[in-house]
Amino acid sequence: MKNFKELYEVMSTTARKKLARRMAKLQKSPSFKMKKKRNALKMRDPAKLLVIARKKLMQGYRDKFYPDYANQPVQRRVMIDQQIMQKYGKKIAKFAQKAAMKLKTLEPERIKTARDAMRKDNDA
Repeated sequence: MKNFKELYEVMSTTARKKLARRMAKLQKSPSFKMKKKRNALKMRDPAKLLVIARKKLMQGYRDKFYPDYANQPVQRRVMIDQQIMQKYGKKIAKFAQKAAMKLKTLEPERIKTARDAMRKDNDA
């Protein structure tokens, strides 16, 4: 099984699209949906929280400096991400730690809402 670091490294565009098609198909399967619901009931480990915090911060910078990011072609988005990381990479890394701590404090609340939603699904 590949870890996050291996998947995140440079991937060709065709390989990325192939993976996207496979994952889109996989997400529709009932077993994958149940796996997501089960995982929602578990505490996320600090490494995963850090990744989520980093992604949220990156998205914040994208929204702030490039509001039209979603409509850009793939190559332009890659360039934008590189520019953001070059300019604000250290800042993102620093604030990601703080944001991960905030996410950690909100984790029990997230699990509680997920459990309530699961109970509601089972009752209905």
